[in-house]
Amino acid sequence: MTRVAAIDCGTNSIRLLVADVQPDTGKLVDLDRRMQIVRLGQGVDRTGRLAPEALERTFAACREYAEIIRGHGAERVRFVATSASRDAENREDFVRGVRDILGVEPEVITGDEEAELSFTGATAELTGEFEKPYLVVDIGGGSTEFVVGSDHVTAARSVDVGCVRLTERHHFSDPPAPAQIRAARADIEAALDLAAETVPLGEAKTLVGLAGSVTTVAGIALGLPAYDSAAIHHSRLSLERVSEVSANLLAATHDERAAIPVMHPGRVDVIAAGALVLRAVMERTGATELVVSEHDILDGIAFSAAREETS
Repeated sequence: MTRVAAIDCGTNSIRLLVADVQPDTGKLVDLDRRMQIVRLGQGVDRTGRLAPEALERTFAACREYAEIIRGHGAERVRFVATSASRDAENREDFVRGVRDILGVEPEVITGDEEAELSFTGATAELTGEFEKPYLVVDIGGGSTEFVVGSDHVTAARSVDVGCVRLTERHHFSDPPAPAQIRAARADIEAALDLAAETVPLGEAKTLVGLAGSVTTVAGIALGLPAYDSAAIHHSRLSLERVSEVSANLLAATHDERAAIPVMHPGRVDVIAAGALVLRAVMERTGATELVVSEHDILDGIAFSAAREETS
């Protein structure tokens, strides 16, 4: 097995996975998996630039992760950056800072590459009880990826709707006003129209949902007293339950959302928009059930790093 470190830096969070990986069998053994909310995409949709304070939060997390990676003796590190850093005019400041701290070049990947990695991470361990083909939906802070396939990806599309982008674009109040929700929903529907030009949204047999908005909705739907990855991973949620949770989150105040046991503090302000995206996706695809995965692009990055190390 190959020991690797994978970092996924998105619009809202930065995550680290140190793992021993055997890519030819799909075996991955976690050694350290963690996440920090850094909100790298703060204001990017409005200004087109990464804010200085957002960069500093991200670099502080990178310094912490560098210590962990050294402690585990990872043979290879791969750092992947997604939506916010793709969009920013000053992304070279971000690239230079990461390189100085971690000694690796952050790869600012395309939406299609992001979708491929998400699919690999989400489906590598799915068993025969989950019918193919899969439609994997990764709801991030700045974008949402749709990718369909069985053993291999057959179609993928990234669209610019995510929980942070929608919350900021539509100036969600506390709680969001009906007009704000309608405008956000119109944005989501337009994005789904774009995704449907490339990805057959209604043809998959199993809908798989990834990332923090989805796993948080799952934790709420399951009534968990605290966030529990093992209970959430491969749980199944009905459309009816997702719709109920989404409606409750959109009606709740900041304090009410913050009091939910599974809620990460960094998701309190953006979870309502994330849940709205999830509900719209299920309705558009005709899926009556969602399979939730705790394994996602981060695991895909780890598999890709191990393959490169052994190639």
